[in-house]
Amino acid sequence: MNVQISNLISIKTNISIHYFCGIMKLVTYIHQGTPCTGILVNDSIYPLNKINPLIPGDMRTMLQSWETNKALAMDVETEIKNGKFLELAIELANSELLAPVPEPTSCRDGYAFRQHVAAARRNRKVPMIEEFDQYPIFYFTNHNAIQGPGEIRCMPDHFQKLDFELEAAIVIGKKGRNITAAQADEYIAGYMIMNDMSARTLQMEEMLLNLGPAKGKDFSTVIGPWLVTPEELEPFKIPAKPGHVGNNYNLSMKCWVNGIQVSEGNMGDMDWTFAEIIERCAYGVDILPGDVIGSGTVGTGCFLELNGTGLLNDANFKPQWLQDGDVVDMEIAGLGFLSNTIVAEPTDFSILALKK
Repeated sequence: MNVQISNLISIKTNISIHYFCGIMKLVTYIHQGTPCTGILVNDSIYPLNKINPLIPGDMRTMLQSWETNKALAMDVETEIKNGKFLELAIELANSELLAPVPEPTSCRDGYAFRQHVAAARRNRKVPMIEEFDQYPIFYFTNHNAIQGPGEIRCMPDHFQKLDFELEAAIVIGKKGRNITAAQADEYIAGYMIMNDMSARTLQMEEMLLNLGPAKGKDFSTVIGPWLVTPEELEPFKIPAKPGHVGNNYNLSMKCWVNGIQVSEGNMGDMDWTFAEIIERCAYGVDILPGDVIGSGTVGTGCFLELNGTGLLNDANFKPQWLQDGDVVDMEIAGLGFLSNTIVAEPTDFSILALKK
């Protein structure tokens, strides 16, 4: 979307979350101080393991035998919709959600949206890199920094151009190796929203040495609010882009900062599909149940791109970055609504200040 950020921004007078009938949403939530796996039905969470002890109480174990456990969870969902277990319901509004997969086995992030890449390069006045259209790429980020809704705690150096990134993500549901793109969608357990938080000054500093991103990304990656099973997105399936293979979905993507809409895109705009990204990830290596893979940033999906577009069109444009206390809200139709608040750590410790 090649327009100035001022044309993208609108006041968020009402955030409408569009859920679709029949979607199975799995969550990890805190119950009496312990993370538990639950299923969300009609704005209430039900404890899967308490209803059926055969279902593991944590998502990572649940994913180890995903097809079996998914079927058991779907049976529980049917029973709940038929009026059973209402006494076990916990209101979503009164619950504390973690990341749906709070301890993923790994976390990769892709580079799937050509619009974002082309805009970012145009803003730097460099040509579009032709290799983007030849193969999908990804990098590993810190799977131990995965988190869900709530506070994102940041150090002083993170606030040197602190940024959000609006993305979708998948979680792998079975082990595989040397998987073709034609097979790869079978390995996806579910879909989530991802906010790939970025400290741009740290990121750009390290990438001058052709290594990274690392410190610019490793402090927080947000996924959530729940995991949505692939078959529930079938009504929204659209063809992959010409020359590409794999499932693609017409699902709108939006982001607000402090109630102001700053981003809008669509999962259907992915040029490289998740199936093609999985194909590359699994070449010569195992992918495992619990691996999380992000799509990369949707077009208009971060301040780095939006600021660049604004400055390209208006030399007096004032760039915007995330600040202490900012609230970042993301929505992908069918996948839910993810909200986080930026919080500054009470310290002045800086690694940028340690440079020789």
